[in-house]
Amino acid sequence: MMMNAHPEFQFKIATEEREFELIHRLNYRTFVEEIPQHAPSSKHRLVDQFHDENTYLIALRGDILAGMMALRGRRPFSLDLKLPDLDAYLPPKRSICEIRLLSVEKDFRNGPVLFGLTALLWQYSHQQGYDLAVISGTTRQAKLYHRAGFVPFGPLVGTGDAQFQPMYLTREAIASMADEIFGPPHGTGVRNEG
Repeated sequence: MMMNAHPEFQFKIATEEREFELIHRLNYRTFVEEIPQHAPSSKHRLVDQFHDENTYLIALRGDILAGMMALRGRRPFSLDLKLPDLDAYLPPKRSICEIRLLSVEKDFRNGPVLFGLTALLWQYSHQQGYDLAVISGTTRQAKLYHRAGFVPFGPLVGTGDAQFQPMYLTREAIASMADEIFGPPHGTGVRNEG
């Protein structure tokens, strides 16, 4: 699956070893150096605890990883472990996945990367049958999450400088944003590749 709605960026599902290595390095820069959630390492790479279960949606500009998010549909989610009775906060009768590791390189935060990843999320989640995504979003980017359609719920999770707001995003919110930016899922600029 790939989207090329913005000629400067390629939005796709990560499949190659070099892409996974870029993911581990961006994961480190974001969740060790910028948001002190994990301890530093001399290797400057952070492999997610759910790496083998994650589907990574990525934005590439040439050989540069501009942004990423990991998607996982298997419970328990990391948010289940942080917030008891997670389902009590969510709209009922939904097929749920969890978005993790949402990160956009600083140089690309004011461009189309987040919205391109969101449009790819819309397409991928539609194919997988998900209609609700949960996330622990850093409080440092609350306005950005709000603009992207996320709805906050429940108490903050995390500690110290690594505070996160549980949020959810519905398929309807994703579709509204994706339609506005990229058109229908199988329209101009979007194509599936095997």
